[in-house]
Amino acid sequence: MRQAGRYLPEYRAVRDKADFLTMCRTPELASQVTIQPVDIIDVDAAIIFSDILVIPEAMGMKFEMVESRGPLFHHPIRTESDAEKLRDVDPTKELKYVLEAVALTKKELNGRVPLIGFSGSPWTLLTYMVEGNGSKSFGFVKKLIYNNPLLAHKVLDKLSKTIADYLSAKIEAGADAIQIFDTWGGILSQNDFEEFSLKYISKVISQIKRKDEPIIVFAKGVHYKLEDLAASGADVISLDWTMDLGKVRNEIGDKVALQGNLDPTILYAKKDVIRKEVKRILSSFGEGSGHIFNLGHGILPDVDPENAKALVQFVKEESRQFHHRVTETQRI
Repeated sequence: MRQAGRYLPEYRAVRDKADFLTMCRTPELASQVTIQPVDIIDVDAAIIFSDILVIPEAMGMKFEMVESRGPLFHHPIRTESDAEKLRDVDPTKELKYVLEAVALTKKELNGRVPLIGFSGSPWTLLTYMVEGNGSKSFGFVKKLIYNNPLLAHKVLDKLSKTIADYLSAKIEAGADAIQIFDTWGGILSQNDFEEFSLKYISKVISQIKRKDEPIIVFAKGVHYKLEDLAASGADVISLDWTMDLGKVRNEIGDKVALQGNLDPTILYAKKDVIRKEVKRILSSFGEGSGHIFNLGHGILPDVDPENAKALVQFVKEESRQFHHRVTETQRI
């Protein structure tokens, strides 16, 4: 969850020389900061450094990343004519720089760990595209789905195809797994989530061209559709920190693997508290495979890197008791 970032001094050293979007658009810089957490924190996978909003940008929506404010779209989608301006995207052209970053990082990793590519879900991208920036009420996108649902579905359809093409291209470039972030799925009612988000997550997954590369879906705040998420075509469901991992395993753990779900703020605590929480989460899931230990949301920018290192080490130490290896004697 957001491995590269402001909590790492090494990342900040690169960031001091280039703004955020320049880093995203420069394969060498994106690759460099992608690999930093592998070298420094000793994580078991790399997550390509990029941003979910490169897709609407490729579709013709100019945006900037405003320091301490987040993304800002200068001309958000509010009308039919706004939506008509959205371009078709060929990821090998408009998003070539991301694919080059994936290929370069894959080469630099040289098989040390898998590489994960990602995208926002259609609903989450639509939310930013309509709101124009971050929001507390999400009034504009809610007005859209209630007052002009046909337009919302039209844009969501277009986003689904674009995302599927983009993620397929990432796999082709070398990504070993894909994660779809539905960060704003939880702002919808249960019925609206099914109509405007889950339907399109499933559509994206069904259109991704892959061999055996797993698909991970993270729908933040969506406690009420776990069975449906497990039936979306995803191989892994990622959980935020408010969910009970053991209960979710009992509910859908036989259908999909689970990822999560340490509260990111635990990394502010002392190391003995972090180890205690690691044990609690591992115990909650229990014995056997099918669990990817992770934070329940992104790592925070003021976390001490030493605590992140300690977390990874504690997981590697404490998880051993939950994964018994069968010896040749036992097998006989």
